[in-house]
Amino acid sequence: MVRSKSTVATRSPQVAVRPLERARVPRDTVALARYLLGKILVRQMAAGIATGRIVETEAYLETDPACHAFRGMTSRNRSLFLEIGHAYVYLCYGTSYLLNVSSEEAGTGAGVLLRALEPLSGFEHLRRARSGARRRDLARGPGRLTAALAVDRRHDGIDLFARGPVWIGSDGTEIESIGESVRIGLTKATDARLRYFVAGSDYLSGARRLNV
Repeated sequence: MVRSKSTVATRSPQVAVRPLERARVPRDTVALARYLLGKILVRQMAAGIATGRIVETEAYLETDPACHAFRGMTSRNRSLFLEIGHAYVYLCYGTSYLLNVSSEEAGTGAGVLLRALEPLSGFEHLRRARSGARRRDLARGPGRLTAALAVDRRHDGIDLFARGPVWIGSDGTEIESIGESVRIGLTKATDARLRYFVAGSDYLSGARRLNV
């Protein structure tokens, strides 16, 4: 469940948000995965602005064999080694882009995967909304999330804590109850309970048994 402290509407379709302050964001990867729940992902395009509340995340640690940075830095994963708050976008299985937030200090390869959003405003501007999908399904899952917001490799490495084409902010919402489970769709470190979600949300991905 979520509790709003100071959600103030501005001109539609925007939700009033302020970029996250890097100095006040937790550096620890697990803490960041939990902290990002309830925050707002903003997508700015020529067609308009779309916003969604982050309701599901997954943590990937430097020592985690499922993390892309486990074997060190490459040209593909270098964004995971940036200072906390930068985008790491990669193509998964040749079909879907996934959006991650770098964590820890610069030089440490770790991050948080954004797995699901509750759409708030402006999704009619973006391509996924034209497919006829139900509102609850527009960004329910990491591949749908990026498809809905037209996020791809062009956005790899951008600062997500500063206003730009894709950024993360807060509208003062606090999360009352955070659930956790094993991560989804992995073949390594499958028992690690590093998936976090807003308990009771209707916008979560994964099997129902993982969301209670």
